[in-house]
Amino acid sequence: MDQQKIDEILEHIWTHEEEFQDRVDRNMVARWLDPEPVETALADMERRDLVRIQNSFIVLSASGKKAAEGIIRRHRLAERLLKDVLEVGHEEMDSAACEFEHFLSEEVTTSICTLLGHPVRCPHGKVIPPGECCRQKSRRALRPLVQPLSELSPGEEGKVAYITTKSHPRLDRLSSLGLLPGTSVRVHQKQPTLVVFMGETQLALDSETARDIYIRRSS
Repeated sequence: MDQQKIDEILEHIWTHEEEFQDRVDRNMVARWLDPEPVETALADMERRDLVRIQNSFIVLSASGKKAAEGIIRRHRLAERLLKDVLEVGHEEMDSAACEFEHFLSEEVTTSICTLLGHPVRCPHGKVIPPGECCRQKSRRALRPLVQPLSELSPGEEGKVAYITTKSHPRLDRLSSLGLLPGTSVRVHQKQPTLVVFMGETQLALDSETARDIYIRRSS
């Protein structure tokens, strides 16, 4: 059986136990596998030490739980990325996250988690299993690495990561001012108007524009 199908079964077992606080039986696995032979699949997963078969019930082994947790973590972080950063709709978000969970590496997953500020729940309200990056004591604040310019405080600085505005005139104006991805900016003041410096250039921005500009904060 291919790895993607095994990942899907592990994910099904995890989510069923999470939602219903109940064990999974052979009939459930058979529904998830259709038309794959359930006995062949379970024998393969047992051989890989991913599950334990107890009468008619299927229980995740320690290694199976670890693998399933990783799949769930990648899926739910992908959902947050697609919704919060890329503004993808729920239907497209779910299908794309199902694809992402199979090929995101641990390094990329950690980067996404850090980028988003170590979120604890997915867009559906379900818990995102924490990774090592979430548990590190050196993590002083759970702020996203990339934030809207409007959320930075006076004195904070960073580089423009991306701009989310769908207004072409606004994007053209920002481009003409040199406020492009990679540009270094420093917040000078927020009241009464947000003022930033780009090198020696001072620029005043309205609040709506500032919310569309995402900054990768300097360390």
